[in-house]
Amino acid sequence: MHRRDFINKNTLALGALSLVSAKSIALELFLKEELISKRPPLEKRTFTSKAVEAQLSAVKAAIKDKELAWLFENCYPNTLDTTVDYEPIDGKPDTFIITGDIDAMWLRDSTAQVWPYIPLIAKDDELKNLVKGLVSRQAKCVLKDPYANAFYKDLKKESEWKNDKPSPQLGVHERKWEIDSLCYFIRLSNRYYELTGDATVFDSEWNEAARTVVKTFRTEQRSDGTSPYYFIRKSFNPIDAPVNDGKGNPVKFTGMICSMFRPSDDATTYPYLIPSNIFAVLSLRQLSVIYNAVLKDEAFAKECASFADVVDAAIKKNAVIHHPTLGELYAYEVDGFGKQLLMDDANVPSLISLTYLGAHKPDDAIYKNTRAFVLSGENPYYFKGKAAEGQGSPHTGNNQIWPMGIILRALTSTDTAEIKQCLKMLKHSHAGTGFMHESFDKDNPQRFSRKWFAWANTLFGELMVKLYSEHRELLEAEYE
Repeated sequence: MHRRDFINKNTLALGALSLVSAKSIALELFLKEELISKRPPLEKRTFTSKAVEAQLSAVKAAIKDKELAWLFENCYPNTLDTTVDYEPIDGKPDTFIITGDIDAMWLRDSTAQVWPYIPLIAKDDELKNLVKGLVSRQAKCVLKDPYANAFYKDLKKESEWKNDKPSPQLGVHERKWEIDSLCYFIRLSNRYYELTGDATVFDSEWNEAARTVVKTFRTEQRSDGTSPYYFIRKSFNPIDAPVNDGKGNPVKFTGMICSMFRPSDDATTYPYLIPSNIFAVLSLRQLSVIYNAVLKDEAFAKECASFADVVDAAIKKNAVIHHPTLGELYAYEVDGFGKQLLMDDANVPSLISLTYLGAHKPDDAIYKNTRAFVLSGENPYYFKGKAAEGQGSPHTGNNQIWPMGIILRALTSTDTAEIKQCLKMLKHSHAGTGFMHESFDKDNPQRFSRKWFAWANTLFGELMVKLYSEHRELLEAEYE
């Protein structure tokens, strides 16, 4: 039974008591009856980490609100509990991580799913090998098809999207060109090395994959106005594929990189997707450091740094707009001809996530203005309802709020009152399931999409770990 229904029913049954007392007793009954761990039995978990379990125990013990503690216990280890396929292949660790209810691995999701565990890899060799194996698997995926966003472990498996044009090659689940897919590969590689100093991850296969990333970015700058990429899908959903025979709307060359799809897997309206271009700048600069300091290839390091500078300058010239009330802020997409799309999408990279990704500091003026826009009625995909308020996405349509958007709001906030508001909304929007969902109706969380979305679950865990480290006092409160 859903939390609210259970409490209302038992409050009526306890009607002789005061309303406050009755609700208090009903809540206690709910907690005793419903808050049973939703984790799979130990023998059915796909991976276990002593360091993660220790972190889970420490943080959970600090959370006073029993329902939030229960949510954390279910969500934080969800990627390890349910989505990992780990084994040595050819003497190297190999890690394949499905997204949840879809039996395929996204480059984006797989990096994001393990991200909250990465700070612990120095304490756990098995966890370290899991992350190293994921870097290796992602390198293989990039080399198989740098334009693809999702892959199968079985390299001979036929895609369920085989009727797309061009048809994905065997082993590729979907071939949607998204800049951020390649950025997440670099983000994971860079962070693994930063925390371990293990340069063996940068082997010949990784080197070839990293160079393929840069080559693909170059191609999608479209300096000559052309690209080999197109994507056609027979669908009633207009955002399932780009317009103009799968090539997208025209752009004017700016130096930025074209992305035919957003991190939501929806087609872009204008191909210069700004959060993803900013992410690419970060990735190119990370590559520059790796090639200069570790791989000792000064020429390629300079090429990556120069490329980053070109994209960064193009963003500043073409993607910053003056809002009549908020001042200078980022557009979400532009085309170089002067057209701009003002919105944000809950998926990462997003405009609100730019501090989370490390591209801005919270007090940067343009970020503050952009964040204010994103969290206002000026953003067409910011919804307010009876149950909650927050960012949504064209992917799920109107009035659907994404828990991921609420979590990112909390992760990027410097205001404890705002973080408290986010925690309260997250607590009251899981529909009694004990997990985060892709989206839920702004007025009725019982209407939600995706029961098993590991990225959102683990991201919630990341938020709680951050609060344990930085604002433990917020974990000592009740959120009714």
